[in-house]
Amino acid sequence: MMQSVEALQPYIGQITFGGLAGFVAGYALKKVGKLAALLLGLFFIGLQVMAYYGLVQIDWTRIQASVDPLLGKEQLQGLWQNLVHVLTYNAPFAGGFVAGLLLGLKKG
Repeated sequence: MMQSVEALQPYIGQITFGGLAGFVAGYALKKVGKLAALLLGLFFIGLQVMAYYGLVQIDWTRIQASVDPLLGKEQLQGLWQNLVHVLTYNAPFAGGFVAGLLLGLKKG
């Protein structure tokens, strides 16, 4: 029994460190995402106020046509896969990291 615990010791450390690293990365990503949403929301409000007072004209149809292709299911999945690939690059603790990342995103 003691031999099996000793054999697992390096993996337990990797999973623990990976989970902790993933959690803090996910937590930080969610906070940055909230800040980005706040800034974009304020930008939108500013544009709408300027449009209301006739200072600018906004072609929302053209903007939507430009943004829609970026928000497709395949593009968003690819973005998520690229993010996980970059954050786990050359890391032996990828499994624990991804679990921690998801938990950090949920709790952040």
